[in-house]
Amino acid sequence: MGRSFRIKVRMRRFRRRHPRVAFAIRSFMIFSATFGGAYGFIAGSRAEKSGYDPNAFAIGASFLFALACLGLATLSMRLRFVNKRLRSLATHNEALVDRNWELKEAEERARSLFESQSDLIVLRDTQGRITFANDAYCELAGQARSALIGTRFDFDVLEQGDSALESNGTRVHDQRIATPIGARWIAWREGFVRLDAGQPAELQSVGRDVTDRTETERALSEARDQADAANRAKSRFLAMASHEIRTPLNGIIGMSSLLLDTTLTPEQTTYARAVKTSGEALTALIEELLDYSKIEAGKLDLEQRPFALSTLVEEITELLAPRAQAKNLEIAAYVDERLPLDVVGDAARLRQVLLNLAGNAIKFTAHGGVALIVEPGLWPNEISFLVRDTGIGIAPEAQSRIFREFEQADERVARTYGGTGLGLAISERIVKRMGGRITLESEPGRGSTFEVSISLAPAQASTGQTTFPSPDLTGNSILLIAAQGIEASLIARRLERWGGQTCTVSDVDVALALLPERSWHAVLIDRALGPEVAARLGDAARSHAVQRLVLLTPATRHEPLSPAFTGYLVKPLRAASLAARLSLAPEVASPELAPEPPAEASVTPSAVTKGLSILVAEDNEINALLMRSLLTRLGHRVVIATHGEAALESWLAAKSAGTPYHLVLMDIQMPQLDGIEAAMRIRTHEAGEGGRRTPILALTANTLVEDRYACFEAGMDGFLIKPLDREKLEEALAGLAASRHLAV
Repeated sequence: MGRSFRIKVRMRRFRRRHPRVAFAIRSFMIFSATFGGAYGFIAGSRAEKSGYDPNAFAIGASFLFALACLGLATLSMRLRFVNKRLRSLATHNEALVDRNWELKEAEERARSLFESQSDLIVLRDTQGRITFANDAYCELAGQARSALIGTRFDFDVLEQGDSALESNGTRVHDQRIATPIGARWIAWREGFVRLDAGQPAELQSVGRDVTDRTETERALSEARDQADAANRAKSRFLAMASHEIRTPLNGIIGMSSLLLDTTLTPEQTTYARAVKTSGEALTALIEELLDYSKIEAGKLDLEQRPFALSTLVEEITELLAPRAQAKNLEIAAYVDERLPLDVVGDAARLRQVLLNLAGNAIKFTAHGGVALIVEPGLWPNEISFLVRDTGIGIAPEAQSRIFREFEQADERVARTYGGTGLGLAISERIVKRMGGRITLESEPGRGSTFEVSISLAPAQASTGQTTFPSPDLTGNSILLIAAQGIEASLIARRLERWGGQTCTVSDVDVALALLPERSWHAVLIDRALGPEVAARLGDAARSHAVQRLVLLTPATRHEPLSPAFTGYLVKPLRAASLAARLSLAPEVASPELAPEPPAEASVTPSAVTKGLSILVAEDNEINALLMRSLLTRLGHRVVIATHGEAALESWLAAKSAGTPYHLVLMDIQMPQLDGIEAAMRIRTHEAGEGGRRTPILALTANTLVEDRYACFEAGMDGFLIKPLDREKLEEALAGLAASRHLAV
């Protein structure tokens, strides 16, 4: 079978190679067979003994003709079947031709696309030889494609960036390469691809020129680093300037305070107070500059802690009351009862903003007063703080300018009232940092209203509670006798919210006429009308009112009052105090008018044991003298160390002698050994030997958060910011005693 097949194959090869010879041989064989058959038949039929029979011959010829016809029919069918197969093959061949044309067109399109890509595309075999490179790669390499194919060409790498491997196995990295047109940054994506089945995979590298982007990013990064360095340098400069300014200020304010405690002539007292006032003004200026620098450096961190809203607002009015009363101005606060008891936010920054706005209101107001009103805002959890005054007002064209740094309404205001123009700029930035907004409504000559709207969520423990238990005054008549002003209007507003029927009268004769008309639940009389007038009204109201209260200023609370009054309230009025007075039983007499006890008992400075042994580490002679004088007047024993090494040696000597110091006041910046390192060494000795822990308070002129953290990390128990006075020192000692850090 195999031999015959080989013979057939050889014959077919011979026919394809020698078609003429094959045709001649075939023709000769056909002619020979035909001639031989015809010649034999004729010769046999003519022979004498052939037995030729015409009938048999006809039958044979007919049989042969039939066989020939059958063969022709079979051949015809065969030819028809072959033609059908040929047509089918032709149709299939046309489809294959079309498909082949499409594949060639797609291949050309893909090749054209690859070659025209701006990205670099290169394929390498397992030996690292280039099998394909597009036009962009050849152009960047500066060589023809034919020169690159089959070589191991690669660019010189000047700088290698970070590399990353994706989940699909693709490697991504950046390279800075050397090219004929200069150094370029290329972002490569490399992965293995298989082009033909059964062939080994090739490494495909696709690179994109990211030189412009990389250089821009590096320029931005360098600019950011330079800006950060500038901010750090500015912060260091401000901290150093603050320290260097506060250090002599501490001596100026402290020594002037000590000087005022001595016997002076009136003229000398005036001069000493002027020195102290100037020092305090300079301290306030430094505080503003430091706050502004913190905001500029992006170091304004906000706390999120619960605090009592009404307490914060009323403390602000009480703090500013002496300044307002010194100018014969009213100052009052109103906190809406719909607001929660405690809210969550940064109480210190909110206090700073409100103090700044209310302080400015007092500063630019000559007649009338200042009101601080707190109400619900427009949105859920939003609280609106309104600071209204009856001052000089602000012109419309200046209202947007006053929120800029170092800007004021106009030069006349700057000359008359002074100031740096930083307060409102700082307040606006703090409010924006807290996610709120600050707006202004003002008219020249008719006062201003600053509104601060901040979202403050209620504390979880006080949701649904009011600021204080509100008394039910429904149906009760209350007579308020006071001059028409801010505080009287806010008191009347609060009484009406509690359900009281309030009648506000400013004329004394009208008030005397109204008293007999009905039975009054309470009569509130402002002593600002005059002591004699207040006493007269109190006597007249004795038989017509259950509660007879007089409104006092802090300066007059200890002056003797008429026994006709059942109690008194100090302005600016606290809502809780008013509610408590109006809720008392009838005819609760208070003849001695003793001061109201504080809400919570606290450790006062006088509670601190006298005669403490205190080590003061201070390198400035004036500040050391000031600290010695302040502590000696408080009854303590003081030892001065001029640098950290001396302080550490003195502390070790006292401890070894069995007479350890009760307290160490440590200046932060000192020669040889600074206060931070000295405190750390003291804590290290204590940790190794055990025993009682010596409280350490830092003395610093720096108010940056980093300095505070450094103090606490060094093991200090607190810090005192210069300039320092006796009140601050007493409060610090009282705080240590209350926290049991100080043995008393």
